[in-house]
Amino acid sequence: MSEQMRATGLAAELGAQTPIIAAPMAGGPTTPELVVSTWSAGGIGFLAGGYVSAAKLAEQIDQVRAAAPLFGVNLFVPNPVLVDPSEYLRYRLRLETWARHYRVELPENPQEDDDAWQEKLQLLIQQPVPVVSMTFGLPESHAITSLQRVGSRVLQTVTSSTEAALAQEAGVDGLIVQSNQAGGHSGTWSPHQPLGKTTTPQLVRRIRAESTLPIWAAGGIATPAAAQDAIAAGAEAVLVGTVLLRSPESGAITAHKSALADADHSGTVLTRAFSGRPARALRNEFTEEFTASAPSGFPAVHYLTHPLRKAAAAQEDSRAVNLWAGTGFAEASTDPAADIIRRIAGH
Repeated sequence: MSEQMRATGLAAELGAQTPIIAAPMAGGPTTPELVVSTWSAGGIGFLAGGYVSAAKLAEQIDQVRAAAPLFGVNLFVPNPVLVDPSEYLRYRLRLETWARHYRVELPENPQEDDDAWQEKLQLLIQQPVPVVSMTFGLPESHAITSLQRVGSRVLQTVTSSTEAALAQEAGVDGLIVQSNQAGGHSGTWSPHQPLGKTTTPQLVRRIRAESTLPIWAAGGIATPAAAQDAIAAGAEAVLVGTVLLRSPESGAITAHKSALADADHSGTVLTRAFSGRPARALRNEFTEEFTASAPSGFPAVHYLTHPLRKAAAAQEDSRAVNLWAGTGFAEASTDPAADIIRRIAGH
């Protein structure tokens, strides 16, 4: 029996009982039900503000707030990686065979946007939530102070000591230290550069030695032992994501849930193939064919591959779907989310 882990520091101050946090998983996997279930188990769940409209995010916040007083919201900070037009065209041509197979049209020109950043920021200022986390880049200082002024704690996702130092200087309340073991998109602020190869405890230890801010650790955490290792390294809480993807409360598509349980998917890979930004996913035919050649370019590449991924998902065909998964993916189970949270906390 694992030793029970109790919330300390900022997590306890916010009202959490356990140091297990449900990571925001954009694109559908995170649902209000998943966030509420995490709270029911004593943790903090984060709504994923990425890829949804401000109006949709407001609906989800209202739904969670009606059932759970403690939760967070994650936002994508605008940090566009503009795609080279010739690279975009080259990649589009390479995807044509897949497009014909799924009978979809691919966008001819790169599409760029800021994920409705200002609208979502304004929403969170007008309707404050307990915690706001930022990823993909460091917001301007006025955005951080505006959120803090209305009572929100602001956490910044960092992937290196340099990012951590800049985030502390900017006045955030805490750091989400994410290693490259994490599933889905890396929070790196420099997505065109290779990610540093380090385990979550190693990265936490490195940043803990230099920062006085509370640290919540993320990346490959799916067992009590992994959570305890990250906390022993200097984190006060840990984020879990992939391990929740097969739970009943998860909004992950059927192909994604099935692939996580399929022995044929035996490993993960860091790839730009789906979105033009580094992200860890289960290996499939799409990652095998395009990981080496996909261009940098977010969100343009995300929009380019979206019709393919949507069509494949509708057919429950995992070959062309972004099967986001961290290195602990084998631990994902169909248990209720609250039970998974309690298990990792040793309860």
